[in-house]
Amino acid sequence: MPAPDDQQAVIAFLSAAASYGADEPVERIETHCSIVFLVGTRAYKLKRAIRYASLDYTTLALRRDACAAELHLNRRTAPGLYLGICAVTRDATGRLAFNGPDEALDYVVVMRRFAQEDLFDRMARTGRLTPALMRKLGEAVAHLHGIADPTTQHGGAAAMRRVITQNEEELSRVASALDGAAVGALGEQTRTWLERLAPMLDARRDEGKVRRCHGDLRLANICLFRGQPTLFDCIEFSDDVGCVDVLYDLAFLLTDLLLSAGRRLANAVFNAYLDAAPESEGLRALPLFLALRAATRSYALAGSAARHADPREAARRLAFARRHIEAGIGFLSPPPPSLILLGGADRQARARTAAMIAGMVAPVPGARILHLDKSPENAWNSAAAILASGCSVLVEGTFAGTTDEIRATEIVSHRGLLRQGFWIGPQRRNLDPRLWQALSPACAAMARQIIGLRLAHPGTGAV
Repeated sequence: MPAPDDQQAVIAFLSAAASYGADEPVERIETHCSIVFLVGTRAYKLKRAIRYASLDYTTLALRRDACAAELHLNRRTAPGLYLGICAVTRDATGRLAFNGPDEALDYVVVMRRFAQEDLFDRMARTGRLTPALMRKLGEAVAHLHGIADPTTQHGGAAAMRRVITQNEEELSRVASALDGAAVGALGEQTRTWLERLAPMLDARRDEGKVRRCHGDLRLANICLFRGQPTLFDCIEFSDDVGCVDVLYDLAFLLTDLLLSAGRRLANAVFNAYLDAAPESEGLRALPLFLALRAATRSYALAGSAARHADPREAARRLAFARRHIEAGIGFLSPPPPSLILLGGADRQARARTAAMIAGMVAPVPGARILHLDKSPENAWNSAAAILASGCSVLVEGTFAGTTDEIRATEIVSHRGLLRQGFWIGPQRRNLDPRLWQALSPACAAMARQIIGLRLAHPGTGAV
């Protein structure tokens, strides 16, 4: 490893309020690969002169190129946050300045500052995330994936094998603090799943489903900016990490929501994403993707627990790391999917009830909501394909005749799946009581009814 450039003079310059012409003190946030200096309405991000397995910032040229890549990639989703790049220069007298005429000592990415309370991980802890906000977030992720450049040079089964190997190596370092047996079981199960799905993962890569995605789509890398969910701080330093299957990218967000915010919010993102970017067969890989993301998050949490000075916070993080291992095993042992029917004349009541039910149905992240009113034939075809992928489906509509009920019966009879119908409001004539359970529009006891009908299966390892 070459000797890294000395950044002490640059760090001192960026830490001084006078460098920005400001009177207020400069706030400083340090991560493992960057230092962010907050002053006024701006944030200045300096990349540390370090090297890890997946990144190298040890020279000025490498840091300059990384800043340019970060600016380019993050402007896809956060053009209002990412303002530009500044050089830190030094003149002949030794004085440092921003964008001076002399040789650059280093570079910083300049961002518009936002309130730390508007980070989605903090909003999750304070209960500020809502289903409506999650629907916007799902649409934002789908938009990113839609404009992201596809690649056949990354992804596929080989990439997932590397992820499994890295997870196993990292988890082995913290296995003694976790449950070693559970860690080993998770590794074995992910390899079994991968071998079964390998041909499909390679086919998805060849079909353009591997793209230059976000790569680190956790709640901590999403903020509320100008009233909109805004993705930022994507992976710019590694094509292997950033160029992934779109559902693997989505899986990091779903895992974070399932374990930090609850199933209903995760399901809202899931459905909004699929409304904009439909998937059916590819959903077969979602349990594997969720488990791999849970394993990655687990060793990161365990490592941070070992480094934390506060024993209580360290214990909390370690317990959360163990929970991720348990969740990963649960993701890979999903119960059979279910077909849920939701009928009634009141469209708004159906929509509200569908959102409530879908997040509770197993397996995680809940049921895919399909609408009969738009195109019944397409809805039933999609329902059959999604159920075949192992994902539950909720079909909602007026169910004005018996044709749709027949289609539902044919699908579940063919696959031996659980089927249950809920009817909201005034009942139509000849409503089959063997299929439909009447609900009041208020649906006050909905949660208890659903759990009693076994639509929410225990043992998924996730909340």
